[in-house]
Amino acid sequence: MKRKHQLMIVVIFALSMRAEVDRAVPVAAAPAAPTSPSALADTSAPAAVTGVVRLDGPAPAAKLINMTKDPECMKMHPGGVPTEEVVTGSDGTLGNVIVYVSEGVVALTFDPPGNPVTVEQKGCTYRPHVLAMQANQKIQIVNSDPTSHNIHPMPANNREWNKSQPAGQPPIEATFAREEIAIPVKCNEHPWMRASIAVFKHPFFMVTGKDGKFELKNLPPGEYTISAWHEKFGTVEQKITVGPKETKTLDFVFKARRSYNTASAQ
Repeated sequence: MKRKHQLMIVVIFALSMRAEVDRAVPVAAAPAAPTSPSALADTSAPAAVTGVVRLDGPAPAAKLINMTKDPECMKMHPGGVPTEEVVTGSDGTLGNVIVYVSEGVVALTFDPPGNPVTVEQKGCTYRPHVLAMQANQKIQIVNSDPTSHNIHPMPANNREWNKSQPAGQPPIEATFAREEIAIPVKCNEHPWMRASIAVFKHPFFMVTGKDGKFELKNLPPGEYTISAWHEKFGTVEQKITVGPKETKTLDFVFKARRSYNTASAQ
């Protein structure tokens, strides 16, 4: 009985020593929850960048499109129709330029807009000639002509496809999953029909009209690279920093006398 009592004392002592050790060893802190992407950028006081795109020097003379291949197209343009490669307004402003944020949008994801963008085949041309959209946003292709067309995007970073669209057929719907600036588009039935589609992973972009104006709104404050792309003059870029609720002006100038593949910003 005495031996059993001594054994119980030893067990109680061992348990008490183990409890002391457990209290002395610090408990590791639970790992911090990962920071959500949207928490890394301040979207409560959005900024904006506005400006104008101009062409420095005389614009190349617009060429008339030869539509003799399709009599239906010729009927719609008896006096001819000029190309839209270089579209200028007063004071040298330049249209069909895609202005967008090329660097600085980090740690944010953006759902595609619910409303689709539309490309209309009208007068045997694509309207608009230059289009910008978000990745996974729907695009609708409409044939408003009395003749058959097809639309053939030729991307480098997305899936290539080619669909015919006879007159009177319903719109064709498609999406582009990845960013690409810009996707050339052609009609295999009418070789003069050309367009460009730019796809972005964010909503900070705009295509200029003849007045050359652009506005990039709802930017989180920060440092950005703003780029301007034109199908003939290439791409130019500038860096800018915008603060909370700040609007800054940034103008771009393409040099008309230089090669179509180069340009510079002032």
